[in-house]
Amino acid sequence: MRIGEVADQAGVSVRALRYYEQQDLLQACRSPGGHRHYPDTAVSRVRLIQQLYAAGLPSRVVRDVLPCVDSGEASPKLLDQMEAERVRIDERITDLLAVRDRLDDVITLTRDPDADCPYLR
Repeated sequence: MRIGEVADQAGVSVRALRYYEQQDLLQACRSPGGHRHYPDTAVSRVRLIQQLYAAGLPSRVVRDVLPCVDSGEASPKLLDQMEAERVRIDERITDLLAVRDRLDDVITLTRDPDADCPYLR
């Protein structure tokens, strides 16, 4: 696949794909004319990279995790690191759910000033 096709299908910019290559997160072959060509798996790989970034993982951690996705194997140190990231993500989810509940209360109170919203009284 060419770079534009991968970018379109994955919903990212061409610039993002080039960045992923610079960070050793994604590999492409070059044609004799210098054009990048990606394997068919590139779109799902880019989506995974995006999800890991959205979860707050830095490039260095993503770079360490991706080989585990490919091989199904990880060192004990990397497993500890991934478990720590999972705990951090769980805490973030808990915080986000609490914020969502508070927003629900604000919405309810705004629509019905007589509603019972314990956090807003």
